[in-house]
Amino acid sequence: MLPRRADIREVWLQAWPTVIAMLSYTSMQFVDCLMVSVLGPLEVAAQGNGGSWTWVSIAFGFGLLSLVNTLVAQRVGAGRTEEIARYGWAGVWISVGYWLIVLVPYGLLIGWLFASMGHEPRLVELETGYAQVLLFTGVITIGGKALSNFFFGLQRPKVVTVGAIAGNIANVLSNYVLIYGERGLPELGLPGIPGVPQYGVVGAAIGTAIGTAVELAVPLTVCLSARLDRELQIRRAWRPDWHAIREVLRLGWPAGLQLGNEMVCWAIFMTVLAGGFGSEHMTAGWSAMRFVHVSFMPALGLSIAATSLVGKHIGEGDLERAGRSAHASVGIAVVWMSCCAAIFILFRNELTAVFIDADTPLDSAMRIRAIGAELFICAAIFQTLDALGTVYAGALRGAGDTFVPGMATVVLSWVVIVAGGFAMTRLFPEFASTGPWMAATAYIMIYGVFVALRFERGGWKRLHLLEK
Repeated sequence: MLPRRADIREVWLQAWPTVIAMLSYTSMQFVDCLMVSVLGPLEVAAQGNGGSWTWVSIAFGFGLLSLVNTLVAQRVGAGRTEEIARYGWAGVWISVGYWLIVLVPYGLLIGWLFASMGHEPRLVELETGYAQVLLFTGVITIGGKALSNFFFGLQRPKVVTVGAIAGNIANVLSNYVLIYGERGLPELGLPGIPGVPQYGVVGAAIGTAIGTAVELAVPLTVCLSARLDRELQIRRAWRPDWHAIREVLRLGWPAGLQLGNEMVCWAIFMTVLAGGFGSEHMTAGWSAMRFVHVSFMPALGLSIAATSLVGKHIGEGDLERAGRSAHASVGIAVVWMSCCAAIFILFRNELTAVFIDADTPLDSAMRIRAIGAELFICAAIFQTLDALGTVYAGALRGAGDTFVPGMATVVLSWVVIVAGGFAMTRLFPEFASTGPWMAATAYIMIYGVFVALRFERGGWKRLHLLEK
């Protein structure tokens, strides 16, 4: 089922707005890290740790809500428009419940979690403050994701893209005001804001919350518009539809488990295994990981495009075209990630230096750059197979095949990332933080091959989510 030119064009039209939208949250985290790097390496580590352990809890909800995309897309393809609004509102109600049941209690406990990792008191204070702001305002983040998946499934990703662009602009402006306050950026000749305190790392979190709220406002406005209401009867379907909610939960929990579990393992990897070698290793690790996230998000956008298009074509009953859409998405992602791999190798020293403050002592800065250069080589090795795993998983999700990929992620991530990373720190301590990165590289390569083989075997063609 080689993709045709029309398939590539269809994927690209669906993917480019989706890629921009998916870069939004990561871009906000990237900008937060870049702007707090002016304050020092400890702040970079705090923002990275706080963001990582926040993402752990939010990720399960993101994965769970990805099935809104599948269920809406299949109904778009089948022409069952009278059922679509139910799943959009189901995602919203699940978001509110998830925030109350998971994110708020987690926010109350996260300070204890950081302290239990043995981090120095000042680092615990900074990373806790950053994480709590994001968690207590998490209903905005996860509610926005529900609406994003609703519009992805409708094949209208540009609505989400406009919101993402507006949200990132708001994030940068809010960050400048709240991180630097009256201080401003005298290094660049930029003035401060009179009367505004310098909130530092916590200010970056508040700026992200403001940006996320702006990002949510755009799709929410369109969703409640008179035009969409005439088309889908959106406004009258706002009450909880327990059948639709149960269907999203039933199909979505493996995808939520897959993403949430993986993020737990990555957080352990970054803050305990690789981060256990000291703040310089932690700073170098987050410098590399920020660029890995940027390279990964376009592939994730292509994965979501694959979910939408595979779901739509399955709803139409065209399984061959669903397969071609998946292959076109994979092909574009492989090209992108391979280019990123080349950049990581060629500019590994320069990329690490982006997050090193000018006031960092020279010997420390040189050590951070040397560590980061090794980590970028690991990242370059797994880029192409990461594209396979990410996009093929999205294609399987479009067909409703979530259980086996989710369970594979649980097993492989704990065995290879966590246990393998721990073994590297004990058996080969001379590799320092590079050892756990080698284990992570092995995980991504194994998972990419596994998911690709599962899709190509074609078992997803026998699933029928639209049967009454």
